[in-house]
Amino acid sequence: MSDVELNETINGYRGSIGKLVFKKYKGRTIVGRKVKSSKPPTEGQLAQRAEFKEASAFARTVKANPTLLAFYEPIARQRQVTVRVVAMGDYLKKPTIKPLDLSNYKGQIGDVIEIRAADNLGLADLNVEIVAQDGTPIESGEAVEEGDRSGKWLYTATAQVALGSDVFIEVKGADHAGNKVQITENPTVGEDA
Repeated sequence: MSDVELNETINGYRGSIGKLVFKKYKGRTIVGRKVKSSKPPTEGQLAQRAEFKEASAFARTVKANPTLLAFYEPIARQRQVTVRVVAMGDYLKKPTIKPLDLSNYKGQIGDVIEIRAADNLGLADLNVEIVAQDGTPIESGEAVEEGDRSGKWLYTATAQVALGSDVFIEVKGADHAGNKVQITENPTVGEDA
C-alpha cells in the first residue's frame, strides 16, 4: 500500500473506487489495489473470514454498549485509529496465562499466588479457585491486577491448606471482548516446582 496526498474531494474517503481501496490509518489515507484470487479459498481462509465476521459483529456491539465504548475509546484515540479497529483487534487476539508462580504459596492465609496473563488490551477479570484432590472446594476469589493492564495478577489465599496436600488451582479469566482463558495446575502445597 502507498501513502498518498489526495485532493479535498477524496481525502478522508474510505472504501473502494474501481480497483483501488482507500483506508484511513493513524490519521493518514492509505490506498492500495484490490486483491482478487482465481483459486477457491482454503479451509483456513474460510475459518479466518468467519472469525473476522464475528470480530466485526463484536465491534458493532461495542458502539451500543457504553461500558465497552468507554474502555475502547481512549485506546483508539491514543493509537489514532477507530474504536472498531481496537475492538476487532481485541476480539481477534486471544488471551493467554503463563504457568503460575507458586513460590510464595505455602498453604497459609495471606500467601500470594502470582499469575501472568497476556492480552493485547489486558484482561477484564481473573478468578482463582483452589480445590482439594477429592473435588472439595477450599477457596475461591478474584485476583487483583498489579497496575493498569500490567498483566501481573495476584491472588491472596484466604484459607489454610496443610503442607504436602495435593490441590488443583484453577485460574479463569476473560478479556474485554469476552475471550476466555483458563489454566489448571495440580501442585503439592509447599513444594517448589
